[in-house]
Amino acid sequence: MKVALFVTCLVDQLYPQVGLSAVKVLRKAGVEVNFDQRQTCCGQPAFNTGYGDQAAHVARHMMEVFGDSDLPIVVPSGSCATMVKVFMPGLFPEGSAQWRLANSLAARTFEFSDFLVTHLGVRKTGARFPAVVTYHDSCHLLRELRISEQPRALIREVEGIEFREMENSTRCCGFGGTFSVKFPEISVAIGQDKVRWIRESGAEYVVGNDVSCLMHIGGLLRRQQVPVQTIHLAELLAKFDD
Repeated sequence: MKVALFVTCLVDQLYPQVGLSAVKVLRKAGVEVNFDQRQTCCGQPAFNTGYGDQAAHVARHMMEVFGDSDLPIVVPSGSCATMVKVFMPGLFPEGSAQWRLANSLAARTFEFSDFLVTHLGVRKTGARFPAVVTYHDSCHLLRELRISEQPRALIREVEGIEFREMENSTRCCGFGGTFSVKFPEISVAIGQDKVRWIRESGAEYVVGNDVSCLMHIGGLLRRQQVPVQTIHLAELLAKFDD
């Protein structure tokens, strides 16, 4: 099998190790990974801020890049996968050529953990990580894509790991894209609740499927000098010997 990888803006610019880990895990599962260097953004930042025309402009470029093939598109991000699968078609007039292309992309776009578990039947990657971890459900992944058990199934199969559910794992971390910039006090207050639940779980690491959430949570943990680290699911699953 061959797939196209869409790494997302934040992964590309700030967390390249997540993209590399996703490739490593997919290849271990027998998947050939294609990475088109023309890719940029799915348009989510503009869309979430209410700039529909700008979001459509960025989305058109993504459709040009990924519209040349029929490969499944794997995304190591619940929010970006949601943008493509749920919101992108709505940026264009229903029935138009661009609307049809957006729907085509939506149908073959898959979030990373869902692709592994649901479509490849993979739960064990051979990873080993002797640590206590908890898991944060990011909002778009859970509420729009209804993906919850897939990442947990993958985490539980990591050798040496101890998985502990935190209280209110499904609560927002407070990031919300530009929400955290426009309403910093509210964002921090929501995030502090999340930090408290992480601490109470006794975890050494908090696992997530969106680097945006992990960036926000990680910043709060460091500022409060809480000795808990963040790790993306792809990084965790890539903890195996080559």
